[in-house]
Parts: sequence; C-alpha cells; structure tokens
Amino acid sequence: MDNLILKEVEAIYKQLLDAWNNRDARGMADLFTEDGESIGFDGSQSIGREEIFSHLEPIFIHHPTARFLSKVKDVRFLSSETALLRAIAGMVPPDQSDINPKVNTHHTLVVVKNEGMWRIQLFQNTPAQFHGRPELVEKMTEEFRELL
Repeated sequence: MDNLILKEVEAIYKQLLDAWNNRDARGMADLFTEDGESIGFDGSQSIGREEIFSHLEPIFIHHPTARFLSKVKDVRFLSSETALLRAIAGMVPPDQSDINPKVNTHHTLVVVKNEGMWRIQLFQNTPAQFHGRPELVEKMTEEFRELL
C-alpha cells in the first residue's frame, strides 16, 4: 500500500490515543463509524458512536485516567478501504512518570474508509498479562520506557 495511506491509518490510531489522553469522550467516539464497536480493557463492549460516548464520558468524569504510550507493530491492508492495525500500549498513571506494567495491552483496530475518511470499525484493548511469563511483561514495558 501507498506510504501516505499507511500514515492515514496510523494517524487515526494516534487520534484515538490523543483523545483518550485528553479525556475527550466525544473526540474518541467520533472517530468510529456509526456502528463501530469498542471492546475495553475490562471486556466491556460498546456498539455505535453514542454508546461508545456514553460509556467513556463517565470514566473521564469520575476517574483520573492514565496516559497511553504506544508502538504500532503492524498495519495490514485487507482491501484498499479496510486495514487492520496492531499495536502495543502502556499506561503512565496520573502524577507518575513510569509505565504501570500491570496494564500493558495489545490494541487491535479495524479501520475502514468511509466517504473518503478513515473511521474505526473495531477497537479492541486486550490486557497483555502474559500469565506465568513475567519476562514478556518486562520486555514490553522496556519498549515503552524507550518512548518516555
């Protein structure tokens, strides 16, 4: 795929994390297709922009959320208008300067081009706990520390 298109797909992921880091529920929700789906770290599922917004808004109002750092690992085009992005993400808690390894995660996005704009069809946030393999948690955490 064209390098420009690759950058567009990566940009929507960056916009998603920027909206999270800015505690902007509307900004996050508006990045999704009308029937887009978000699956949260805890397994919660929201379908549609308004449900995604309704799920996120109280989180931002009532909880001091951690800031995401991420590293895109792969972007694969399934067609000229559909892409799959995989990334790893870590979180820096409020008022701290280091990653909390307990909440490292894998991010998966399916993005589609709709009326000339890339939108998120699916965002899945899967814990990267690597049960029984602490060396993998540490390896991932070190990748994030390089970004700090």
